[in-house]
Amino acid sequence: MPDPDKSPLRIQGADFSRADDDYLARRRLRRGAAGWVLLAGLGVAYVISGDFAGWNFGLAEGGWGGLLIATLLMGTMYLCMVLGLAELASALPTAGAGYGFARRALGPLGGFATGTAILIEYAIAPAAIAVFIGGYVEALGLFGLTQAWPVYLACYLIFVGIHLWGVGEALRVMFVITAVAMVALVAFIVGMVPRFDPANLFDIEPTTALGASSFLPYGYVGILGAFVFGIWFFLAVEGVPLAAEEARDPRRDMPRGIIVAMIVLMLTATGMLLLAPGGAGASVMAESSNPLPEALREAYGGNTPLADFVNYVGLAGLVASFFSIIYAYSRQLFALSRAGYLPRWLSVTGRRRTPYLALIVPGTIGFALAVTVADGDRLINIAVFGATVSYVLMTLSHMVLRRREPGLERPYRTPGGTVTTGIAFVLALCAVVATFFVDMVGAAITAGIFAVFLAYFWFHSRHHLVANAPEEEFALIEQAESELK
Repeated sequence: MPDPDKSPLRIQGADFSRADDDYLARRRLRRGAAGWVLLAGLGVAYVISGDFAGWNFGLAEGGWGGLLIATLLMGTMYLCMVLGLAELASALPTAGAGYGFARRALGPLGGFATGTAILIEYAIAPAAIAVFIGGYVEALGLFGLTQAWPVYLACYLIFVGIHLWGVGEALRVMFVITAVAMVALVAFIVGMVPRFDPANLFDIEPTTALGASSFLPYGYVGILGAFVFGIWFFLAVEGVPLAAEEARDPRRDMPRGIIVAMIVLMLTATGMLLLAPGGAGASVMAESSNPLPEALREAYGGNTPLADFVNYVGLAGLVASFFSIIYAYSRQLFALSRAGYLPRWLSVTGRRRTPYLALIVPGTIGFALAVTVADGDRLINIAVFGATVSYVLMTLSHMVLRRREPGLERPYRTPGGTVTTGIAFVLALCAVVATFFVDMVGAAITAGIFAVFLAYFWFHSRHHLVANAPEEEFALIEQAESELK
């Protein structure tokens, strides 16, 4: 496999060399596979599993009031961040997405830190979702399974396999699965509206914590504890820009796709947060591994055809997110590897222009985590830690580029400019703190993994970067132009 040539150029504390044409030819994605509708579907697919399971654990941390406040704050963070990312994705449309944005604004270390945080998020989130899929399958009594690991294995084998088949085919399958999942959410909402009782939202007994009440049964501190689970309603929507090199017209379609996806997710989050605990009771929902079917059974006093329908079809929501986040981790790993930040062999693409090793290696790690940890709650917190660190760095990147490069061509401009992304930046910092508050051990382990990646960069990969990888080329050209001026 040809490597970059040996004529290094030292810039910003890192060593760059140019790759030959064959190196980049072996690392090429399929262009023009997605328009804005598929991109919006991809954004919804990333997240839709969060409506089916995971968010409800926030009720055990903050009660309904604490989770409501946390969701409003985190929804605000995501909306402000998405508006900033829409601008960055239209201006810098590469597969590196968040890593590419931060690379341009914060240099090689900032870019790698951002890309690594995103990679942690996307490698861990499918493992959490696989655990939830296993919970739904066990609740249905399917296949006579007494252990969940065969479900995890089947998920990774089938859906990594579809991605290996080709990106266009994978995105279309994902879109259909997401549409089916949306039908389940609409059916749930229609079925729960007649059973809604506001008193059910406040049936968790207040504790003796500071500020405790029926609205905030765990007091003010419960709001911070619920941050992680408010995030789960929106986690990974920021991955839409990872499809930039495979989009038809990224400068126009990226902003439209990610903003439409965010609007849809805000509507579905509102429905779940109100109607599941409002129909079944917050105390019932707080510990459920399959909350929507359980909410229907509780609200109707037993099993119903609608509960079975949502249980079966609800698997599509979990599958949609599992399926789409596999796409996200492969593209983030592909971009970091192509530029030399991670081992270059991980970015090689096959005959169908899919980065097959970038699909298989994290999938293997995710399966091992699902089997060994088998705790969706902890895996959520680990994924959220990586996500929130990346949000801090991506929103900071938007603010830096607005100030330092006002002349950068921006087909879409963020309403409110740096004020908008500044709000997201502050809320993202709060969310990082919250991950330690909810699960100190899980967050500390993730921080340790993050530190190992940074050490790898500092001692090895910063001396072996590829100057003409797209994200690096954009940044180095800008650096050269600024020095000339």
